[in-house]
Amino acid sequence: MQPTDTEVDGCEGAKPVVRKPYVLNELEHEASLPEKKSQTLSKDLIDYVQHMIRNHGENYKAMARDEQNYYQDTPKQIKRKIAVYKRFYPEEFQVFVASLQQDKMDLQ
Repeated sequence: MQPTDTEVDGCEGAKPVVRKPYVLNELEHEASLPEKKSQTLSKDLIDYVQHMIRNHGENYKAMARDEQNYYQDTPKQIKRKIAVYKRFYPEEFQVFVASLQQDKMDLQ
């Protein structure tokens, strides 16, 4: 029985033959790239936090009683979600708060 190409390629002492060097080069290039931060918040969570801040400001107890609080988060859990939103999107949060301040000024 004749040995197949893969059996010959895997023998000890024989130099391994790279049949598709472009695949190996692409994998090495991809491995050398720095990791991207893929952590982000869902659109639903962002909308939830913005709704709570828009309607209740800093009153976490009122947020816990809000009917949009589908998961029945406690005031502490809501506060934690808002803190996560502030940490992930600090610029967006500042713009959002500034727009709320502008809306209050317009109403007066």
